[in-house]
Amino acid sequence: MTRVSGTLVVLAGTIVLALSGGPSSLTSAGGGPRGDGAEGSGADALTRASAAALAEIEGGRVTGTEISDEDSYYEVEITLGDGQQVDVQLDASFHVLDSDADVGTTGNAD
Repeated sequence: MTRVSGTLVVLAGTIVLALSGGPSSLTSAGGGPRGDGAEGSGADALTRASAAALAEIEGGRVTGTEISDEDSYYEVEITLGDGQQVDVQLDASFHVLDSDADVGTTGNAD
């Protein structure tokens, strides 16, 4: 991915989060990470996690976020145009660890 297209993906992800009212699971951990270089509130950290996940999984929209998920520090759920959901696992520094399609998900595209 080129630097320009990567920047556009991050910008698009930020706009989607702003228009949708922000991350959906902000209250799950009561604040942002400590001492890992992430600045600001939990909402800022989830915005950064969402942007990193959208850069990994192109062509989707963020439909859920969690801090301190059982599988990783951040989990970002992305719904693709066909309704398939992908969970992207990230570490505390916003590096993608894994991305798996949810098994048995039957979503409807909006």
